[in-house]
Amino acid sequence: MEKGIKIRKIRAEDVSEIVAIQESILQKKVSKKWVQMVEHRLKKQEALGFVALKDGQVVGFIIGEIKGEGFGLEQSGWIEVVGVHPRQMGVGIGRILAEKLFSFFKKEGIRDIHTAVRWDAGDMLSFFKAIGFDRSPFINLRKHLD
Repeated sequence: MEKGIKIRKIRAEDVSEIVAIQESILQKKVSKKWVQMVEHRLKKQEALGFVALKDGQVVGFIIGEIKGEGFGLEQSGWIEVVGVHPRQMGVGIGRILAEKLFSFFKKEGIRDIHTAVRWDAGDMLSFFKAIGFDRSPFINLRKHLD
């Protein structure tokens, strides 16, 4: 882990820096809907997350949620969104953010954590595999409505 990185609980006022990180990752503007999704997640009582700070600037974030039983699952933790500024990738920031979230889930009695990743997002698949994720018994299905 790079020196000078501090982790703290995420706050509503972090949204603009989170958006800037996501735009740096995508190399394009995020939609208003994405910003609203982040804002909504941070307002929910079940939502939680952490940011990584370097020199007082947010350089990474993770947002999770505890979800109740459904789809045959017991109460479980979910990683909703995670991002690290491209200039800070590869030094362990994503891993330490995930470990902080895992610790929180464990204290809450959560044993299973889920997330969803695009099948063609090799970098994200590698990241999640590196922090201990494996395939789940679920298959993500979709139907497009015209």
